[in-house]
Amino acid sequence: MEAIWAEILAQAEGELEGQNNGEGGNQNSQQKSGETNGTQEADKTEEEKVENRQNPCALNKEFLLLMLAMFAIMYFIMIRPQKKRQPEQQKMLQAVKKNTRIRTIGGIIGTIVDLREDEVVIKIDETTNTKMRIARSAIGKVITEEDELKSS
Repeated sequence: MEAIWAEILAQAEGELEGQNNGEGGNQNSQQKSGETNGTQEADKTEEEKVENRQNPCALNKEFLLLMLAMFAIMYFIMIRPQKKRQPEQQKMLQAVKKNTRIRTIGGIIGTIVDLREDEVVIKIDETTNTKMRIARSAIGKVITEEDELKSS
């Protein structure tokens, strides 16, 4: 065991001298110490492991950049279009008046009969005079004549 440690130290010293002199160092020291082929391969794998280690700070930076890119993509795909639709929805809710045909977010189609501050009364069926009171925010779409022609 002591012989192996002595060889490793000798090799490390040779590498340091070789680097200081601008030489390869590794091959020269191995040739001088007369190591066997098996220990040379083991030493190379240890050196490769040391060289291939990644800086943990670099991983954190890459992770941070990836998370920022994901947030930017989510913003442009989900949040921004929703913010554009909100003012249009508010304008549509403020513009409804009596006798306007609407479709609720639940899919119920009716005609507005009465408007209140935050509620709307809609007539669902003409023959039975069925009315329903819904929240103003439950209005999904104002049905125009063009929409009625398309659905017929």
